[in-house]
Order: sequence, then structure tokens, then C-alpha cells
Amino acid sequence: MSKDSKKMGFVELMKSFPKRFWMASMFELLERFAWYGMFAILAIYLVASKDVNGLGFTDEQGGKIIGDITALLYFLPLITGAIADRIGYKKSLIIAFVMLAIGYGTLGYVHSYWAFYFIFLFLGLGAAMFKPVASAIVTRTTDESNSSMGFGVFYMMVNIGGWIGPFIVGKLRGESNWLIAFHMATGVILVNLLFNIFFFKNDKITKSDQSIIETIKKSFSNIWEALKDARLTVLLIIMIGFWTLFNQLFYTLPKFIQDWVDLKELFTSVHNFSPLLSSLISDGKEAIAKPELLVNLDAFAIIILQMLISYIIIKWKPVNAMIIGFIIVSMGIGLTFYYRDGIFIIAGIIIFAIGEMTANPKFSAYIAEISPKGKEALYMGTYFLPVFVGNKIAGWLSGSIYGSMSAKIALAQKEAINKGFEMVDKHGQLIHYTDTGFKAIDSSGKILKNVKIDITKNDYIAQVAQKLDMDVDKFTTHLWNTYHPNEILWIFVGIGVVTFLALVFYDKVYVKRLDKKNNG
Repeated sequence: MSKDSKKMGFVELMKSFPKRFWMASMFELLERFAWYGMFAILAIYLVASKDVNGLGFTDEQGGKIIGDITALLYFLPLITGAIADRIGYKKSLIIAFVMLAIGYGTLGYVHSYWAFYFIFLFLGLGAAMFKPVASAIVTRTTDESNSSMGFGVFYMMVNIGGWIGPFIVGKLRGESNWLIAFHMATGVILVNLLFNIFFFKNDKITKSDQSIIETIKKSFSNIWEALKDARLTVLLIIMIGFWTLFNQLFYTLPKFIQDWVDLKELFTSVHNFSPLLSSLISDGKEAIAKPELLVNLDAFAIIILQMLISYIIIKWKPVNAMIIGFIIVSMGIGLTFYYRDGIFIIAGIIIFAIGEMTANPKFSAYIAEISPKGKEALYMGTYFLPVFVGNKIAGWLSGSIYGSMSAKIALAQKEAINKGFEMVDKHGQLIHYTDTGFKAIDSSGKILKNVKIDITKNDYIAQVAQKLDMDVDKFTTHLWNTYHPNEILWIFVGIGVVTFLALVFYDKVYVKRLDKKNNG
């Protein structure tokens, strides 16, 4: 912070930001409102049984949709940022908001795998068009005297929007009104579009002799130049572990909660402890907790605690804060998946949030610290690369790995096979659950093509439970005790521990060797 900013009081700092800064911050808040309002329920919606209006996709299909598109969303700003600089921010925002509104408005009405995949891809392209613009506006509307506070305000808007969206959706959707998330997101984005058209002034476009293609090539060339620095590249590879873990909060944990936690019992135990806390995790209509509202406690904790955590670690070396943050994150993620008891899940989410608040902000600070003078922007351009890879890996873990190790439907089928049960649909057709859904089979187990079947995931689970002379709740406990679906936590904790050890080695050994080599 410069001397000028130290002289300014809080009110003066707030007044120092121009209208364009506040417009960009509002755009970001509402865009995150829309995105996380939809994204918080997406993992559950994709795999939820069709009798509760879910899409009924397999975990592998759901993981691929989320992993592929969200990964791409974090890679494309390398391209869309260059395009926005050429065509202007107002026009870029119009394109982004139109694409987002069409994407959200359509997504809730498609039910086939590939239709959903490509419309979500279209929506992701719109989000990628928006992502670099808002932060670029903040950069252009702040200076050395107020940039620290400016980005603090901006990222606070990110977390406020990221909390409010899921909170409202969780309060309104009931058990099966998933459409509310898509309708709300569409409406919020249209508000952004109208404000942009009527109130956001067009910016001056810097003329360049380069074509857009040449500008994009230059962006990739700049990234490649930065990646030639081994110190930066190794750090980015290590940070893939953090983003892989972080995304389990949205990709896997909601499904785990939906599959294995007694949400009515959880609400009762939380309500007895704190009525206020129970109001944060339920819709207020039913005495039942909501997975998306439980996960949303992460954003709530960040809003409440980020300033305190930032103050505590203000003098810590960035790499030390990251190391400690990884330890805390690993503990939190392990706790969320260890027990069926929702109280431990809540505690794990809060612990995870503390680790996230400790590690993530310092990542940006550390990149700035190791950047050669004059190349800070060049190095910061690599920030989203580990986010991109981490999302892709997280989708695979939440899809194929969770689907085989921990999904209730997969373990129900495993139990049916072990007991020698013949499973049938509503018309008596023999069936088998595969990585692309239910398939008709003959008596030898061979999959039959072009045979339509009629069964939902809930029907299948209830059928296995009935054959074992159990109700669904007792059957769920039986599956938990028999197949231990929580053992997936060791994969997540292992990623955290490896990331932590790699960062310790990086800081204590690798960087020192590089410095010695460069100075020698």
C-alpha cells in the first residue's frame, strides 16, 4: 500500500473508486449469484433420480459434464481476455450476458446427456467471456493508492454473490423444483444485461495493427514465456492438488450428503444446538437439511472470517501460509467424508474454509513475489492454469471414482449381484446399471440394444431393499457398514498430504537449489 493510501480513511477510499468500478463489482456479484445458485445444485441434479425430477445421469456422466466444462471455463479466459481487449468491454459484456441468459434459460429444459452437455458448454463460453472483463475493469479503475482495497471489495462481492445464490435456491427449490435455480440465474443475468446496456459507458478501445488471432497467439506466447521459469511451473503443478481438493466441495460432497446423510436427523440435531445455524442449512418449510446449503457454509464462513484470517496471517510468508492452509484443508475434507453425522460434515466444511482462506489468497501473493520485475502481469496470467487442470481431475474423481466406490446406486447393484438377485424394471425386464445408465439384459447378462426400460434409481434401490426385507433407511445403513463408501476420503486426504509435502520440498529444497544454481 502506498503512502497516499495510508493517508486516506475508509470513507475516502470508498469515494476514490469511480462508477465503472462499482458497476464491475455489481456485475461480478450478480454473475456469481447466478453461477453458484445453479452450480450448488448441479452435481445433485445431474444424478438425482428421475422420480424427483432429476436427470438420472450416472456419476461418470455427471462428473464428465462438470469437469470438462468448468475446466474449459478457466482455460478460455486466455483467449476471451484478448478478444475483450480488442472489441471493448461493453460489447464483450453484452455478448457474455446474452450467452449466459440463453444458456441458463435453456439448461433446465433439456434432459438428454449430449443436449445438456452442449448447452452447458455454450453457457460456459459465456462465463469465460465474462470472467476476465470484470477483473480487468477493476484493474483499470484502481491505482497504487487504492488497488489493495479495490480488489478486497471486488473479491468480497464474489463471495457475497457466491453465498446468496445457493442460499436462495436452497430455500426455494423444495425436493424437486430444480428449475428455480435456472430461472433465477436467467433473471439475474438479464438484470446485468440491462444495466450494462443502459448505464455502463463504452470504454476506449486501444487500436492495434494485430488481428484478434495474432492477439490470441501473443497471449499463448506470453504464457509459454512465463512457464519457462521452472520456479513458477513447478509451483503451478503443485497447486493442481489444491484446486482438485477445493472442487470436491461442489463436485462430490453434495452427492455424498444426499446419498448417505439422514438430512432430517441432521436438521433436528443442528436445530437443538443452534436454531440460527439450522436456518442456514434448511429451507424453513421442511425440517430437513439441504446439501447445497450445507456446502454453502464454506462461502458464509469466508464472508464472516476472511478479514480476521487475513489479519492473522498478514505477516506470514506466502509459502508458509500455503503449507499450513493445505494441512487445514486436508483435515477439513477428511472430516466431511468420514462420518454420516452431519455435525462433523459442518465442522469439516468450516475447517476447510479456514484452510482455503489461509492458502488461496497467498497463492496470488507468492506468484507476485517470484515474478521478475516488469513481468508481474505476465506471471499472473498463469494463475488459472492449475485451476483448469484441477477442475478436470476433480470431475474424474467425482465421476468415475465416486461412481464406483461410493455412489449409493452402484453399491446397491453390487449388493444385488452379491446376493444373486435378478433386478427388473416396472415391466419385468431384466436390467443392469452401467456407466451410461440402466440397460436391458438377457438371462445370461448380455446387454440388449434398443430395448426401452422403465425404472428410476430410487425404484432400483427400493427394490433391492425390499428383497433384503429392509426399508430404504436400514438398507442405506447396511450399505454403509458393508461397503464403507467413506473410504474415498483417503484419496482426497492423500492428494492434500502429497500437495503439502511437495510444497515443503519446493520451498525448503527445490527453490534453494535453483537460487544456488542461478547465483553460482
